[in-house]
Amino acid sequence: MAKTISLTRYLVEQQRVDGLIPSQLRLLLEVVARACKSISHAVNKGALGGVLGTATSENVQGEIQKKLDIIANEVLIEANEWGGHLAAMASEEMDSIYVVPNRYPQGEYLLLFDPLDGSSNIDVNVSIGTIFSVLKKPEGHPGVMTEDFLQAGTKQVAAGYCIYGPQTTLVLTVGDGVAMFTLDREQGSFVLVEENVRIPEDTKEFAINMSNMRHWDAPVKRYIDECLAGTEGPRGKDFNMRWIASMVADVHRILTRGGVFLYPWDKREPNKPGKLRLMYEANPMSWLVEQAGGAATNGKQRILDIEPTQLHERVSVVLGSKNEVERVTRYHSDI
Repeated sequence: MAKTISLTRYLVEQQRVDGLIPSQLRLLLEVVARACKSISHAVNKGALGGVLGTATSENVQGEIQKKLDIIANEVLIEANEWGGHLAAMASEEMDSIYVVPNRYPQGEYLLLFDPLDGSSNIDVNVSIGTIFSVLKKPEGHPGVMTEDFLQAGTKQVAAGYCIYGPQTTLVLTVGDGVAMFTLDREQGSFVLVEENVRIPEDTKEFAINMSNMRHWDAPVKRYIDECLAGTEGPRGKDFNMRWIASMVADVHRILTRGGVFLYPWDKREPNKPGKLRLMYEANPMSWLVEQAGGAATNGKQRILDIEPTQLHERVSVVLGSKNEVERVTRYHSDI
């Protein structure tokens, strides 16, 4: 019988056998996983738990919050504030950072998260998820400041997401490839189902919101036009389009079978570099994709090299199968 490897065992081996992570980071990741289990239970209850529909509040981006957005945010904060592993947290749903209260010990890590990505899909029972990123708190000064979070994606020490779909699956990297774990509800634990996830370098699938085509910049239009031209066009092959409107779900498909995901700058808000958040979405997803052999850029440069200047900074995103991402990026440099 094949041995079952739990998330806890996997992390212990990453810490003790391979020396890839310190014990405090291992404990932090286990707490995040437990919080994701709680969110999964709330998502699964749906209308039975009274968690569907919108709340009466807006988040810092001016977006109407769903009830589950608020619940997921509170679950992650309450699970992580008392363990002694964190100095502070930042969330897409909060205006500013959340410093661990003085009544609890402060650790050396910073946790960033999008508590519930794909909120527009909650009420229609389509896959949504939690995205998270872990940074090391800079040394040299007491306390925690917003500036401590403003680190390039290359400084991440762990990143991942949990997708709540037909299965609840946790996808994780600590800088040594990508591993997937599925929640075994009978055991109550995440179980390893795949290691060393690899994204094919070539693909015939792209994911983009086609309704925004008229607002795109020329390089993106050029790329999509070539894909749509099929076997008779310059690419010489037919492409399929996929779009779930949940970054977690679209990226999970790419990690599973390849593809390219695009959420580009467009002319509706020309002063904004993009729609997705650099710290909560683009950085952790880009690291996962790179760790699986893919690539991630903003159309011009590697996303993980971008030095953030604000907590809720936005960015254009092109990520997935390496050769397609490089092609889109090359088209941007041709103009």
